[in-house]
Formats: sequence, structure tokens, C-alpha cells
Amino acid sequence: MYMAKVVGSVVSTQKDPSLVGRKLMIVQPVNSDGQSVRHQEVAADSVGAGVGEYVLLVRGAGARRASQLDDGIRDVNDCAIVGIIDRFDK
Repeated sequence: MYMAKVVGSVVSTQKDPSLVGRKLMIVQPVNSDGQSVRHQEVAADSVGAGVGEYVLLVRGAGARRASQLDDGIRDVNDCAIVGIIDRFDK
């Protein structure tokens, strides 16, 4: 799992069927001090996160499992928001 801050959203009217109805958010990975690390990326939101919130991300197979559909449609998702961080305790 990774930590990130939601910094924006992406609007895409033409996309793979497995992404229809999902919010696509721009996330900036961060460390436990809230400082940016690496580059921004797009994540499918499964928890209703908003811009400015710190979130938990999963990538790869974890992201596909987090947003798996029951209707047999393959899931192309490679990065998913699976939690909203309330605080960092160190």
C-alpha cells in the first residue's frame, strides 16, 4: 500500500467499459511527512475521496481486486484508492 494526496480529477468520456462510472483522480504519492515523492498518477477511486485528502493506494493486482466487477468484465485498473487517511501517527 502507498500514501498519496488527491490533487485533482480526470474526465474521460471514452474509456474501457471496466472504468465506466468510476471517478478517476490525480494523486501525488507522499511520505509520512506529507512530502511529495515520485510523480503524479491517476487512480480509480472506490471510496469517495476528494481533492486535498490523503489516501491509501494499491497498485497492480491489488488494484484490480479492489475494484473487481462481478459481471465478468475484465478490469484494466492498475491503481486504486482504497482508503482515506485520517491522520499520520509517528
